[in-house]
Amino acid sequence: MTQHRFLLVTFPAQGHINPSLQFVKRLIRTTDADMTFVTALSAHRRIANGSSMPRGLTFAPFSDGYDDGFKPGDIDIHHYMSELRRRGSQAITDIVMSSANEGRPYTCIVYTILLSWVAKVASELQLPAALVWIQPATVFDIYFYYFNGYKNLIRNSAMTNNCDPCHGVQLPGLPLSLKSRDLPSFMVDSNSNPYDFALPLFEEQFEQLGKESKPTILVNTFDALEPEALKAIEKYNLIGIGPLIPSFFLDGKDPSDESFGGDLFDKSKDSAYLAWLNSKPKESVVYVSFGSISVLSKIQMEEIAKGLLISGRPFLWVIRENQKNGEKEEDKVSCREELEELGMIVPWCSQVEVLSNPSLGCFVTHCGWNSTLESLVSGVPVVAFPQWTDQGTNAKLIEDTWKTGVRVEPNEEGVVVGEEIKRCLDLVMESDKMRMNAKKWKDLAREAVSEGGSSGKNMKVFLDQIGDGSFLA
Repeated sequence: MTQHRFLLVTFPAQGHINPSLQFVKRLIRTTDADMTFVTALSAHRRIANGSSMPRGLTFAPFSDGYDDGFKPGDIDIHHYMSELRRRGSQAITDIVMSSANEGRPYTCIVYTILLSWVAKVASELQLPAALVWIQPATVFDIYFYYFNGYKNLIRNSAMTNNCDPCHGVQLPGLPLSLKSRDLPSFMVDSNSNPYDFALPLFEEQFEQLGKESKPTILVNTFDALEPEALKAIEKYNLIGIGPLIPSFFLDGKDPSDESFGGDLFDKSKDSAYLAWLNSKPKESVVYVSFGSISVLSKIQMEEIAKGLLISGRPFLWVIRENQKNGEKEEDKVSCREELEELGMIVPWCSQVEVLSNPSLGCFVTHCGWNSTLESLVSGVPVVAFPQWTDQGTNAKLIEDTWKTGVRVEPNEEGVVVGEEIKRCLDLVMESDKMRMNAKKWKDLAREAVSEGGSSGKNMKVFLDQIGDGSFLA
């Protein structure tokens, strides 16, 4: 049998790199494949130096012209994406050709979302390519329908929804009626700038997939979590290979994997927050975090603070340093001293460690897919507080499908007020039903990645397809 050698290419953002590295480790565990991890130099510089990186994994960073990183809004995003494509295409070609000349050819190129050009490069190099979809299968399906005959229905439904909040759209194979707020924001939000580049990239992705004969898409989900969504579109072979989070938090067998996980970017190793969590009663603490990109308004920050104070529960709140953006002291949360009497505010924490702590009772989250999966794997119910992109869809699944949380209701100005936050916290923290559902999904997630579980079987099928050449058929 041919020795597998994979080249994995990912967008240089934390939400893409974390599941990509977990995918790499899963592949290496499943087979003795060699893996080459390709991303921009700016992201590679921030990945934690890892003695725990598995044997068989090498990194091949390239310069995208923005080696200090990029922030949409600060630069011309269209120029950035053009440079990422141009330089990335050349880097991949050089790596593949050089390796072939050394007698160590690659057998497959794997890539994540927003990088459809990688598939074109793979085709030119006569290598099979596979997409790793790092969002839920439901979101994949919605994008597919949007670009394949349902665009007007979806957009008209979204506009109607502004007048009739009860109106929703039903898409084939999906057991959900989707309102405007449940759809990926790029489809319905005309104010998505500076992220208006994203929808054309998704369209390009689906155009590329449409040229392939029943392509396999590797989805960061598992069979029991989205059974209908994985089978909704017959022309594609969607297979669940997730949840892609550190194996230590799934099976507890590999402590070294802890650093090879949900928080792969270099941060302070201060663990005072862990000691603080350990001092709290079981299921008593509210954890608040909005991911690595979302920036909340000053008004919204004040309302979250108000909600936490009137709730009266101990909390751990992540307020990122870069979220402060050089603010003056008086521009920060005004009641910080009062807040710190009740809870703890930190600039960063190891999220998977926090969620797996016995003191955790609830997670107030933006519903990014990585955070959503981590809450499910940890058995922690959530207050869903979506901001943009796929997060509204994830919140819909959390509340109506998996029933592991409740979604906040913003006021007419789009702000979630403190009283609403308290209402949701009370509902979640006092709900035995939600906690029971969260524990159920925790068990099912672990079952999926256990020996003989659905995600392991799906990964082996994918590897067999590459090995016997049927992947190229």
